[in-house]
Amino acid sequence: MSFYYRRIVHFQDTDAAGVVYFVNVLAICHEAYEASLAAFDINLKVFFSNQEIAIPIIHANVDFRRPMFCGDELTIELMPKTWGDDEFEISYQVFLKEVGKKWAARASTKHVCIHPQSKSRQKLSDEIRRWLLSFQTF
Repeated sequence: MSFYYRRIVHFQDTDAAGVVYFVNVLAICHEAYEASLAAFDINLKVFFSNQEIAIPIIHANVDFRRPMFCGDELTIELMPKTWGDDEFEISYQVFLKEVGKKWAARASTKHVCIHPQSKSRQKLSDEIRRWLLSFQTF
């Protein structure tokens, strides 16, 4: 199962050549991640300020197939996958409305669950495990 997030490319997302600056694709994907958490009734303020658990990104990558410009309508498909009891990966595909089923960019982020003070790994919270389970197909 996937989560879909729609967004228009803003001028601030682009570089001097008028195309989406590469790092902003990751920012747009992170917006989709946050929207998926909120859609699952996870309180974002509590989630990102939690003193007992943090889920930083430990790896990210992005590949491009075609340019994206200011005003383009994007659909971001988000597909998380669990990697053990303390980490997960999210795959993203970014589609241009005009192009249909051909992706403009693909990205992934790998996340690990840690204690914010000790920085030691710990198990994912029940809330995040439920969020991850909601995407699994059996």
